[in-house]
Amino acid sequence: MSKYEDLLPRFLKYVKINTRSDENSKTIPSASRETEFLNQLKGELENIGLSNVRTNEQSAYVFATLPSNVDYDVAKIGFISHIDTADFNSVNVNPQIIDNYDGKSIIKLGDGEYKLDPKVFPSLNKYNGHTLITTDGTTLLGADDKSGVSEIISSMKYLLEHPEIKHGEIEVAFGPDEEIGTGSLQFDVDDFGADMAYTVDGGAEGQLQYETFNAASATVTFKGTDVHPGEAKDVMVNAALLAMEFNSYLPKYERPEYTTDREGFYFLIDMEGTADSAKLSYIIRDHDMNRFNARKDYVKKIAAEMNKRFDEERVQIDVKDQYYNMAEVIKKHMEVIDLAKKAMTNVDVKPDIFPVRGGTDGSTISFKGLPTPNLFAGGENMHGRFEYVSLQTMEKACDVIIEIAKLNAEK
Repeated sequence: MSKYEDLLPRFLKYVKINTRSDENSKTIPSASRETEFLNQLKGELENIGLSNVRTNEQSAYVFATLPSNVDYDVAKIGFISHIDTADFNSVNVNPQIIDNYDGKSIIKLGDGEYKLDPKVFPSLNKYNGHTLITTDGTTLLGADDKSGVSEIISSMKYLLEHPEIKHGEIEVAFGPDEEIGTGSLQFDVDDFGADMAYTVDGGAEGQLQYETFNAASATVTFKGTDVHPGEAKDVMVNAALLAMEFNSYLPKYERPEYTTDREGFYFLIDMEGTADSAKLSYIIRDHDMNRFNARKDYVKKIAAEMNKRFDEERVQIDVKDQYYNMAEVIKKHMEVIDLAKKAMTNVDVKPDIFPVRGGTDGSTISFKGLPTPNLFAGGENMHGRFEYVSLQTMEKACDVIIEIAKLNAEK
């Protein structure tokens, strides 16, 4: 029997609650269902015995404290997870439990056509003997990041029940809207009170991430002159064709499907248009700040060069930075990485450190002055119907959280 008896029931309860964020909303949180869940967590944190449980008015994060049980000063460590899920069906999540998976069989998802096949998802091969939690094929699971939420709370409960494990003061935080990129923008580092922190929001066992993309969005709009095609000569300017032309100037092999490791990209995520008007939406990514800036300059240059052909500005571009590579901050505070690596090794987890081809709340929080790398939470195939998580990996995440706290308190 697991020493974290409440971990699986807690996770199953959480994933059944719809907390999908809303990218079209301007409120904080972006959806009232997130507020309801955060309020539920406040009650649970109080019930297990954490102190100073509160909602930060600036960010809507729920903060709480596990008091120190040592009589000397140690660094205050924080653990952070987000409660929202991504833009995939999150209504009526019906998790399946597969006990003692053999690492090779096809897992049928519910009664529909979908399945987890190791030939398609070879990550399944490493879970021989594990208990897997999957979807029924109609929704996402929500392991991103309700696995992290569950692991942090179960770890705090375990530490409260085992005072023989010595630790300093620990701060925990649960926040909204990570999936739409806005949740951590208002994160209140001073109110949180930690000296260093970890987001528990990564994937497979052992992941320890402190290098992310630099990220920007680019919205390009095109103004056409739409007239009857029979009278179009020397008059019509087709906005949809301008959009196609703009995209043709971007390097073909600098797209997500052609890049890996630290290679950046331009990603066309949405397009709409007629002869009268058109719009392209991109995200721009690169680990290197100089290359990142060069990419932003390049898309602006394309727009400027196209506009030279016209007597008015027909191509308008709006480029906005989203987050930055937190390695710039973490490399000055490698003690937070060394602590996590040692904790993992102590509980028989092999650290897996690699550059993230994405970002986390830890990127924004690190640049606010709180070094915050990312620990694994266990999810696989996140953001869709093929999402799954191993209970044993979630237990290992709890082990790492507790070991970090324990090591930090050693004299």
